Amino acid sequence: MFSKILIANRGEIACRVITTARRMGYRTVAVYSEADAEARHVRLADEAVPIGPSPVGESYLNIERVLAACRQSGAEAVHPGYGFLSENEDFAQACLDADLVFIGPRPEAIRLMGSKRLAKLAMQQAGVPCVPGYDGEAQDDATLRREAERISYPLMIKASAGGGGRGMRLVESGDGFEPALRTARSEALNAFGSDELILERAIMRPRHVEIQVFGDSLGNVVHLGERDCSIQRRHQKVVEESPCPAMTPALRASMGAAAVAAARACDYVGAGTVEFLLDAQGAFYFLEMNTRLQVEHPVTELVTGLDLVEWQLRVAAGEALPLAQSDIRLDGHAIEVRLYAEDPAQQFLPQTGPVLAWRPGDGVRVDHGMVEGGAVSPYYDPMVAKLIAHGRTRDEAARMLARAVEDTVLLGVNHNRDFLAEVLRHPAFLAGDTHTGFIADHMTAAASLLPAVATAEQVALAAALLHHLATPAHAFADWQRERLGPQTRRLRIGERERVVAVARDGETLHISEAGSPPLAVTLSAVGDGRCLAQCGERRCELAYAWFDGRLQLDLGHGNLPVEDVTHAPPQRQDAAGSGVVNAPMDGAVVDVRVVIGERVSKGQTLLVLEAMKIEHQLKADCDGVVGELLAGLGVQVKRRQRLLTIAAEAG
Repeated sequence: MFSKILIANRGEIACRVITTARRMGYRTVAVYSEADAEARHVRLADEAVPIGPSPVGESYLNIERVLAACRQSGAEAVHPGYGFLSENEDFAQACLDADLVFIGPRPEAIRLMGSKRLAKLAMQQAGVPCVPGYDGEAQDDATLRREAERISYPLMIKASAGGGGRGMRLVESGDGFEPALRTARSEALNAFGSDELILERAIMRPRHVEIQVFGDSLGNVVHLGERDCSIQRRHQKVVEESPCPAMTPALRASMGAAAVAAARACDYVGAGTVEFLLDAQGAFYFLEMNTRLQVEHPVTELVTGLDLVEWQLRVAAGEALPLAQSDIRLDGHAIEVRLYAEDPAQQFLPQTGPVLAWRPGDGVRVDHGMVEGGAVSPYYDPMVAKLIAHGRTRDEAARMLARAVEDTVLLGVNHNRDFLAEVLRHPAFLAGDTHTGFIADHMTAAASLLPAVATAEQVALAAALLHHLATPAHAFADWQRERLGPQTRRLRIGERERVVAVARDGETLHISEAGSPPLAVTLSAVGDGRCLAQCGERRCELAYAWFDGRLQLDLGHGNLPVEDVTHAPPQRQDAAGSGVVNAPMDGAVVDVRVVIGERVSKGQTLLVLEAMKIEHQLKADCDGVVGELLAGLGVQVKRRQRLLTIAAEAG
């Protein structure tokens, strides 16, 4: 039916689809925005078509531009990946109207399951257990408040058209209902174009367990087992695994039957996922159905030995499902983690910046869309890669994955690598005690959540590497003036300055901070972003990159910039309570809640910045009057750009 497939997506999922499509003999077409002109998925595809500027609304979410790319390339089929237009019934219908094969379910199924309200009604009719709540058409504040009181607290507010945690808020008491309602509506409208909400009773500390389903156009429907996706942050999945540690054969059969019933209720074709909440007593409740391939599909592939993208392409071509339910087996255990460009020490604030070095750990599957020399932009989701391990047992898979995560090098942007490793090695995780409150219960004291502070040994290693890389072309040439004796250097490592004395004895550097004994450091095999270091009695390998006059160094606690500022003027820093509001990251201003001259109080929300699909409220750090407002609604801003200032009130 088709021989050329256009992948209407980007990043790791576009690369993933291209890999299987090429193996099956299909030609592939990538689409790309201005920000992605040099992206990995563009390089992997047989051909690529530009579809517009970097913002998603002008490129990856622009249906007409994607369809034009199909016409231009001669593609006969479209794979939507996940995110973007993958669950947009108008896009699916537009593909069919253009005589294109949409590699996904029918528009009617997307429409039904795209509304949490309508999906819940359909599931109730199909006999699938659902969480008690409100899913009515009336959406006014008074009705929602009244229904919230009927349901009782704690409860969840959810965007009816949403997913991925956007437009979702947990409300623990009536006092927090109105603010949560306002924020959920705003996020839902910005993310999905609809501010329709539903309310559900909050099931505290459940497991988030989902069932992978597949249907074909001949009426066959099967499930491929479950995935436990309980470890989440801001309702975004962080770790996924299969099988679920709490699963029993009887429970799997029951949940699988419910998921198949859900798929049959909407005449489902293709890959889909039915998500459930599983409580401590073994009762489960329908949460939603995702009418697409899931981010975490690799764990199912590893335990079943199947290629789910291959199944998608075969079903889209009109073939029957490759296997019957009785032929599907689960083997071993698989665990996946999501590597995000974010700063765990700043409440997981998304990060942007250049990809200076990218070397994932060995021995595991890695799905990614990154290339060295590229960049993590503010326009798209902060997830940059997935690492997935398969073992004979859960312990083996966790051990292999933890090692690979720890060995992964990503320089240029901060990331959550060390946080992931701490999760994988936590005793509660290894015991299988996973639930949606895992991070709140077990990870609040994690070392990776603290600001990175270099140890004396790490400072010595950083100073030694800077000394080694010094050339006459750099500002560090005077480091080589050994005849002058020990040199005092002022280094900025991360956000802190450290003063060291450096003395050379042949190939060995003796480096000390005030009041500390010197450490002897010898470097060898320096090159290609790596070097071996002997520091005192310890031998280690360092990963580094040089960019924009600074050394980027992986010191085991995230990506740290190291800079020699001996001759630089003191850096001006806005102190807490200064009244200066800077952008914490690249993004767009989506709400301005104050005007010049308005009196504000400490803690009051002044602006709302949207970056990487998340809204961030920027608040006043002192009382005063708005003196400058330097960014208006819709303006794209850069990290550390000054947005607003607060002046003390006269008198």
